[in-house]
Amino acid sequence: MSSYVSEFMAWVKAKNPAELEFHQAVHEVVESVALVLERHPEYRKMKIMERITEPERVILFRVPWLDDRGEVHVNRGFRIEMNSAIGPYKGGLRFHPTVNLGILKFLAFEQVFKNSLTTLPMGGGKGGSDFDPKGKSDHEVMKFCQSFMNELFRHIGPDTDVPAGDIGVGGREIGFLFGQYKKLRNEFTGVLTGKGLAWGGSLIRPEATGYGAVYFASEMLSTRKETLEGKTCLVSGSGNVAQYTIEKVNQLGGKAVTLSDSNGYVYDPEGIDPKKLTFVMELKNIRRGRIQEYADKFQGVTYTRFDPKLDHNPLWDHQADCAFPSATQNEINEKDAKNLVKNGVYVVSEGANMPTTPEGVKVFVDAKILYGPGKAANAGGVSTSGLEMSQNSMRLGWSREEVDRRLLDIMKRIHRTCADAAATYGTPGNYVNGANIGGFVKVADAMMDQGLV
Repeated sequence: MSSYVSEFMAWVKAKNPAELEFHQAVHEVVESVALVLERHPEYRKMKIMERITEPERVILFRVPWLDDRGEVHVNRGFRIEMNSAIGPYKGGLRFHPTVNLGILKFLAFEQVFKNSLTTLPMGGGKGGSDFDPKGKSDHEVMKFCQSFMNELFRHIGPDTDVPAGDIGVGGREIGFLFGQYKKLRNEFTGVLTGKGLAWGGSLIRPEATGYGAVYFASEMLSTRKETLEGKTCLVSGSGNVAQYTIEKVNQLGGKAVTLSDSNGYVYDPEGIDPKKLTFVMELKNIRRGRIQEYADKFQGVTYTRFDPKLDHNPLWDHQADCAFPSATQNEINEKDAKNLVKNGVYVVSEGANMPTTPEGVKVFVDAKILYGPGKAANAGGVSTSGLEMSQNSMRLGWSREEVDRRLLDIMKRIHRTCADAAATYGTPGNYVNGANIGGFVKVADAMMDQGLV
């Protein structure tokens, strides 16, 4: 099937030039799915891979807004409605200067398989803007969000497309977006997830991606009759995912020793305990400060500024047992992966989307470590978004314990699906193949059932 993979990727690159992240995401999936296509030629006959890599709809629009000085700005807004074979489009909105069509297509494509793995009835989508909320006042963010929703509202709805938050889109932004949607449509529906608890949100939603990544790591460890108790963990990022990854690591008896932001990272050999984590949450969520302040606050902490000239990230060059990349795509390259393995890391559970380059993934797979790819390991966030949708539809709210129990159950089922799919197709223990195949088969079967649409 290697010739099929090469021919298919040449076709994808010709149709989607310069979209490197999208090419990377598709290549990873098609390499795994080739094992399925070999056994099921009906998928090839119906061009399932060709159809699944083509968005059902791409929406692109301008977003004009006024800053506090009265100056006009114009940003781009996007929504990629990738695949709705198993449910309404579901996926986050990202506000960041790096947002472009290729990045959002990669994220939407990944989302299709991630949502399939959750066992919940959700299709895949992604959206956002090249707007940067960093350094903007609350009023400026509100004006932008309202202008963004003035166009997006035409394309979304509780049974059509249900966006959520992502990088740059937290509770503040979801609130402004929901308020404008409600005003424009004159209806109160579960059209967005990540809402405030007083107006339709779900408990555990902010924690879900980080908690889920740790639950997935625990499930992988259980295959070797181990737990997280006493394990040293490296964590990148310092947003919601990283914060709640550390919270759950602490609860399960592990010790997290790193956090980072775009400027640099901190290394705390004593561990980021609950008291220190409270400081981080106040620093990042309320004061929106830089992680360097952590090193100024606590003794024995080393702060290292990132050097763009380095060919590796020194955060991944510390002795540890587990790693939870929770910042952004392609943050672990081949050298970083080799450093992790060299330093004793044998569990990697991805909290971010595609944080490891293909060369890094090969290092992990060849070393036969417990490697949980993002589409499986970080599916806890969208799983709890799905649970929020269920609560909205029923007009009720579950307790914190109930949502956490359901999240743990979903992550266990995702792990089981990945493990079973990998074994069925001859690659036991390979969670990359397991996640890609497990997510693909469900969507492919739905597309076959629904005809050529």
